[in-house]
Amino acid sequence: MAQTDNKRFFENLSGAGKAIAVLTSGGDAQGMNAAVRAVVRMGIYVGAKVYFVHEGYQGMVDGGDNIKEATWESVSSMLQMGGTVIGSARCKDFRMHEGRLKAAHNLVQRGITNLCVIGGDGSLTGANLFREEWSGLLAELVQQGLIDEEASQKYSALHIVGMVGSIDNDFCVTQRKCYLALVSALACGADWVLIPEMPPEDGWEEKMCQKLSATRSRGSRLNIIIVAEGAIDRHGKAITSSIVKDLVVQRLGFDTRVTILGHVQRGGTPSAFDRILASRMGVEAVLALLETTANTPACVVSLCGNQSVRLPLMECVQMIQHLYLIKYNNNTNVFVCTCRSFENNLKTYKLLAHRKPESELPQVSSNFNVAVLNVGAPAAGMNAAVRSAVRVGISEGHKMFAVSDGFEGFYKGQIKEIKWADVGGWTGQGGSLLGTKRTLPAKHIDKIAEQMRKYNINALLVIGGFEAFLGIMELLAARGTYEELCVPMVMVPATVSNNVPGSDLSIGADTALNAITVTCDRIKQSASGTKHRVFIIETMGGYCGYLASVGGLAAGADAAYIFEEPFDIRDLQSNVEHLTEKMKTSIQRGLVLRNENSNENYTTDFIYQLYSEEGKGVFDCRKNVLGHMQQGGAPSPFDRNFGTKIAAKAMQWISKKLNESYRKGRVFANTEDSACLLGMRRRALVFQPVVQLRDETDFVHRIPKEQWWLKLRPLMKILAKYKTSYDISDSGQLEHVVLNRPKQSEAMAAI
Repeated sequence: MAQTDNKRFFENLSGAGKAIAVLTSGGDAQGMNAAVRAVVRMGIYVGAKVYFVHEGYQGMVDGGDNIKEATWESVSSMLQMGGTVIGSARCKDFRMHEGRLKAAHNLVQRGITNLCVIGGDGSLTGANLFREEWSGLLAELVQQGLIDEEASQKYSALHIVGMVGSIDNDFCVTQRKCYLALVSALACGADWVLIPEMPPEDGWEEKMCQKLSATRSRGSRLNIIIVAEGAIDRHGKAITSSIVKDLVVQRLGFDTRVTILGHVQRGGTPSAFDRILASRMGVEAVLALLETTANTPACVVSLCGNQSVRLPLMECVQMIQHLYLIKYNNNTNVFVCTCRSFENNLKTYKLLAHRKPESELPQVSSNFNVAVLNVGAPAAGMNAAVRSAVRVGISEGHKMFAVSDGFEGFYKGQIKEIKWADVGGWTGQGGSLLGTKRTLPAKHIDKIAEQMRKYNINALLVIGGFEAFLGIMELLAARGTYEELCVPMVMVPATVSNNVPGSDLSIGADTALNAITVTCDRIKQSASGTKHRVFIIETMGGYCGYLASVGGLAAGADAAYIFEEPFDIRDLQSNVEHLTEKMKTSIQRGLVLRNENSNENYTTDFIYQLYSEEGKGVFDCRKNVLGHMQQGGAPSPFDRNFGTKIAAKAMQWISKKLNESYRKGRVFANTEDSACLLGMRRRALVFQPVVQLRDETDFVHRIPKEQWWLKLRPLMKILAKYKTSYDISDSGQLEHVVLNRPKQSEAMAAI
């Protein structure tokens, strides 16, 4: 959308004369403060008055100092704080009509008719009831003489937008991919998980103990069992961690410990993902409030894939009744869950955690051999992807081969069979346990073809970055010379730079963002006793500015210099002047990020010296080059799960292609769609032939020609108090909630 269109958008949706109140309700959740910060700053940016409602609905009922006008500076230093600094409280008074009447009076007194509610299903349902009663409440206030008829007419409509803030993720169509216990089991490779949504079959105790014994017999030194709060069996009997411990001790004699996580799950610094999600949702909530009319239904703003969406609040509430309603089938308690994410997580967990007996493996037309290798720089989450690929491949009836050190190890013959137990414990390991190199295959095609023939490799799964993309293309180009390369090939993007065409997100990028965010937090904290300091931070990424831009949004940066958005000395000078003005108020610390290849002349040293010189008398500067710490460390839960799921999907695609291309006793695949990249595009994982991605790629700078995250850069500038246009072409549109009804046989499958 052109800049002029954006300006017209903000003129038409000006917040002048409007008042927005933001409150957090229910239990604390990481990222709530980031959402509050975004609502306040975006509200002020569009000219609205923004109010804090302290202590949730209780503060709205009590009024007085609990409802205070917010300023730009009042949300400084909130981004990295856990919980909610404006407070949250369960409120019995608001559940009563009299309490809601008091709340309405307090809002009308301040001219507030726009509410942004951050909370769980109960908080958002209560907000919608408040909206539906609003006109009646105002009539009562007029009747009681507490407000006049003019005020009743002026504030006749209450507009509500909700944001889901809940560690339980128990509100439909929000994306953290469902329930804590199940996703945690995927992220840590747990041996067994017990969840209330899917009570285990009778006799689960014996099956679990058999599984634990089998794991130990293969050399494992430990087992992890995750028990969700509220877990039950098929007869409604509670399953607790102490029951499970006693069971393991009595039947197996294993030394067993119980850890109850409790409220540590609510505490702590929010991750980069939570900060970005909350910031985008906060801005989207303000836009939704500005667009609302008397006939617009209350909505929930959310993120699906990387796209903002708006959903009617009451449709979401009604969906919850379908999601969590216990059905009775043959006198057993079984959840028939309509949540697609839950089903996918459950199926993936079962596929990876429980090895099928040989008799239950699929009957395939041939014993296919599939090779998996890592290519490019290490990225956290690669090992989770390899584990997933190996175990899914074995479950599909294939023989899996591991190639060490990428294409270099391939042509040298560093290939060996890898079995189920070999990848145990890989999920949480950083780096690449297979070994990875940047070597491309073109110069060694003949030797690679020879190794393919020697080991009878029928398919390839390549997990890596831009070099992996180039490598697949080189193998594809050589098919005309070497028939051994006429096999299904699929690439899974894994690189901290997030610079692979055909995918909005790569394995490893989330872990790198967390490393940048945590480091920036610590750097800013190092100056907590020092006034007026600006930090210049250099990030990795090659020519791709993803880490600098999205890391800057997560860390609350004042500027981020990247290759994709050219800048000159005038831009640098403008940024210095902007920071100088902020430092003259209450802002004490500034943060500037620079992508390593953003400009060959305006280096990190140059920018540091420029800021130091121009900021004399107002602020001083420090610089840090983050370096390879962005590539190291254990993978984040997001990267573990993303790597696990995308690799599983890739292996299932390979199985399909192998069966399609198996003719006359051999595999032969030579079509464009037999060499694909599996990437996340907006809301879905999509297989794309690599040849079709050529036109989307800037091969000189090793980046996609179009990158979705560039639309987030104005958001970072807005939250840093710059006057800029904001591209709303990707803003959420109101959508209806679609009920997904699974097959009953699938829904009732036990873990």
